[in-house]
Amino acid sequence: MAAWYFPVSGIEVNPLVPPLVALVVSFFTSMGGVSGAFLLLPFQVSILGYTAPSVSATNQVFNVVAIPSGVYRYIREGRMVWPLTWAVIIGTLPGVFIGAWVRIEYLTDPRNFKFFVGLVLVYIGIRLVLDAAQKKQEATIAGRGRHRESGPAAVVTESRFSLRGVEFTYLGERFSFSPSLVFVLCFTVGIIGGIYGIGGGSIIAPFFVAFMALPVYVVAGAALMGTFVTSVAGVVFYQVLAQFYQGTSVAPDWRLGILFGAGGVAGMYLGARCQKYVPARAIKLILSGCVLFVAGKYILGFFI
Repeated sequence: MAAWYFPVSGIEVNPLVPPLVALVVSFFTSMGGVSGAFLLLPFQVSILGYTAPSVSATNQVFNVVAIPSGVYRYIREGRMVWPLTWAVIIGTLPGVFIGAWVRIEYLTDPRNFKFFVGLVLVYIGIRLVLDAAQKKQEATIAGRGRHRESGPAAVVTESRFSLRGVEFTYLGERFSFSPSLVFVLCFTVGIIGGIYGIGGGSIIAPFFVAFMALPVYVVAGAALMGTFVTSVAGVVFYQVLAQFYQGTSVAPDWRLGILFGAGGVAGMYLGARCQKYVPARAIKLILSGCVLFVAGKYILGFFI
């Protein structure tokens, strides 16, 4: 099949490549509550040569198209902690708008943007490695999940919710978190996600697992839902900002974003379905390896 030209992004690529790449990436990343956008952006920047600010918006189009299939699966299986989900959405949304403005105003230079991306990915990768090495709690839950895929024990049971704290039970174990802490975290993450074009799930999910000791099998659904809602807002905001930056490519490349999203739909659904059969430690190690490789390449490239 001949390559297609995408006038918005200014690239040429075989139309089968974006969906195939997105399918593979999102299959693995969705198991950890991450859409895969944090890896697709480096692919677009480094492989496809798409470096304009609109690449961040295009990456969020991928999230908008791809994430619903994974979220549907988590809701259907009763693994969505709604208080956590709403805390993520409410906290992240304001930050996304600020981040989009910062990206267009101060990070239009591809070299500087790659360095910023590298720093974000280093944090994500290190947190995943440390958590995989130190915590065995999730591996225990994974083993239970493989043998108890159905039934009331494999779903989330919310036992208490207030502004001071939320408690819930999953597979017989009790977990809790502070909504106010989630709000503050997600606002900061929203700014970073708005700049990067990832929605923030790839930063939020490791934090919930590593610092708040929440199970990845529960965090995944909330992180994906939060990423979906904030990505919708981000795409709309980038489209609006494009009217004020006529000389810069700001609005998303919808055709390219939808192609990535088409592959992501299948990858997200399959990843959410298979998640309970894959040890959480393995998921984290796979993600961290990919993340640190890209981070190292971008940071070294800034200085060399």
